[in-house]
Amino acid sequence: METLRKIEVITPKRGMFDVRLYELWRYRDLILLFVRRDFVAQYKQTILGPLWFIIQPVLTAIMFYVVFGKIAAIPTHDVHPFLFYFTGLTVWSYFSECFTKTSGTFIANANLFGKVYFPRLTVPISIVISGLFKFLIQLVILIILIAFFSLSGIQQISIHWTLVLFPVYILLMAFMGIGLGILFSALTTKYRDLSFLLTFGVQLLMYATPIIYPLSFTSGKINQILRYNPLTSILENVRYSIYGIGQFDAIGLLYTACFTLGILVVGILVFNRVEQSFMDTV
Repeated sequence: METLRKIEVITPKRGMFDVRLYELWRYRDLILLFVRRDFVAQYKQTILGPLWFIIQPVLTAIMFYVVFGKIAAIPTHDVHPFLFYFTGLTVWSYFSECFTKTSGTFIANANLFGKVYFPRLTVPISIVISGLFKFLIQLVILIILIAFFSLSGIQQISIHWTLVLFPVYILLMAFMGIGLGILFSALTTKYRDLSFLLTFGVQLLMYATPIIYPLSFTSGKINQILRYNPLTSILENVRYSIYGIGQFDAIGLLYTACFTLGILVVGILVFNRVEQSFMDTV
């Protein structure tokens, strides 16, 4: 009786452009498993659980309303300050979560990566998908708030046809977040200082994004600098689609799309290169 022989296929080292994205579909069950892990582990042993998805942005919007709406008196152009801030925070929080959590892919999963092979991109993709559930919950709360303010006569809603582009805005934020995240994740395996830079860099980026103020509130060079922020056009277009303030920024949206595509390609290539040898530096 012949004994079964184990066959091991040895392949040469992959090139930088050999990203093998087709493997992600073969490991789709693993992605779903990671999604469930991320969702459950985040609020395990908490009393309120997923309610924190709602509590955090609501409390932050209230704080912004008091500090920037009442004390600083920053105008929000015919939009109730609380709605203005909550809309911006809903959009920003999804990008921020995708970016910050994927930026720790290699360091946070070093033990797992060192034991078994699977496409490393499955981890950041699962983070983006699990973050989408949180974003959808906050989006439902935003819709309820908009309906309440509108029916109460507090806020006039002016829905524009460009609202149909909302799924495009979500995809741009997801791809931008994962592109920047995996790029930083690859670089921090060798340069740990970047992890400290990322901590306060994201906070600075939030204030460089029109969340607590409309873009029209700025002028001159400040206005031009803010337009270089790829998130600016998304936030401005979202508010225009819902509240009818400002104008639709098609050129800015095209710039955001080009930036997102570029950073996603660069991020994947660098991530693919680092994943083959990161265990030597982590």
